[in-house]
Amino acid sequence: GYYMDAQEAKLRQQLRSTGVRVERTGDNINLIMPGNITFATNSSDINASFYSVLDSVSLVIVEYDKTLVVVAGHTDSDGGERFNLDLSQQRASSVSGYLRSKKILPVRLETTGFGESRPLAANDTAAGKQINRRVEITLLPITGS
Repeated sequence: GYYMDAQEAKLRQQLRSTGVRVERTGDNINLIMPGNITFATNSSDINASFYSVLDSVSLVIVEYDKTLVVVAGHTDSDGGERFNLDLSQQRASSVSGYLRSKKILPVRLETTGFGESRPLAANDTAAGKQINRRVEITLLPITGS
């Protein structure tokens, strides 16, 4: 409800003109970070120019501490399936590690890699591959039982 609305508004404000897409599905907020601004090809080292974007994200995540943070890595279909799965997991771990370094409690973080299994576009063009190389951060409300 309102809590996620306020968090979404703050994220949209912080991430304006960074290349990160903010999408909302119900109470879940999804931040889609294109690989071309996040990582070099075949690397899980975060681009130095992307630290400021992750800093903005972490400020909001720390402020809104009643959310779970799922960090998911994705790749295009170039290379072997096992390599892509490993690379996607390493990229998600890099982002998750950076968020932990910004005082986000590890208990709030879940990290996963999907490799090439969840493309957003066809992998038969350079543009499609670029879209598929990404990290997504999904913010889920913590609900009391």
